[in-house]
Amino acid sequence: MKKWEDSRPRMSRSSVLIVDDHPLFCDALASAIETVFPGCRIEKAESLGNALSVLERGFVPDLVIFDLKLPDVSGISGFVQLRSRLGDAPILVISSLASLELVQSLLHEGAAGFLPKDTSADKLKDVLSRIAAGESYVPKEYDVQDERTGQKICARALNPKLASLTPQQQKIVRLICAGKPNKQIAFELSLAEATVKAHITALLRRLDVRNRTQVAVLVEAAAGKPDDNPEARAFLNH
Repeated sequence: MKKWEDSRPRMSRSSVLIVDDHPLFCDALASAIETVFPGCRIEKAESLGNALSVLERGFVPDLVIFDLKLPDVSGISGFVQLRSRLGDAPILVISSLASLELVQSLLHEGAAGFLPKDTSADKLKDVLSRIAAGESYVPKEYDVQDERTGQKICARALNPKLASLTPQQQKIVRLICAGKPNKQIAFELSLAEATVKAHITALLRRLDVRNRTQVAVLVEAAAGKPDDNPEARAFLNH
């Protein structure tokens, strides 16, 4: 499993940030965290904006629990934004949304782990201990590994052609699969429309396909199985 660089001893976490807009679930999480990390300071935020405000006030968490469905977040952009603000602090995502592609995308963007919201309290405590020990964790049904290296890989990387795309081209592929036109892709990525067209021309050539529909089919096949959670697929492509 992937190791997070961390010199602190096992189960040592002194500050935890919970980002979730359900008060009862937040309280349940806090109780579990206090059991695993006695005496740690816990801060709660009900939105991404509130979480960023907590950080701006000087709170430095060494573990973050993050819910994907927040009132001021679209897709996994909120996770990506928070990830960029936290340095090396691990983020454990706990969400009611789950699919192979969504979970692997979160890992690809730097998540330390993923748990469904219906996970038992005992399992949650075990996973918190693993994260504190520098491990990553996802349920086995969402755990995709390279058979040769044993390393976790993004679902799209199961196809060598998709793996050869640049990070910018991979973002464009995701938006293509969401049905976004070139103009919208350019807006969301802050690129000139001509640049987007050039990227698409290059990635079509590299993927050896002729149109956007064939790109979407290729991505679907890369996941290894049909996505059985349409809500998660829509959320990821938002």
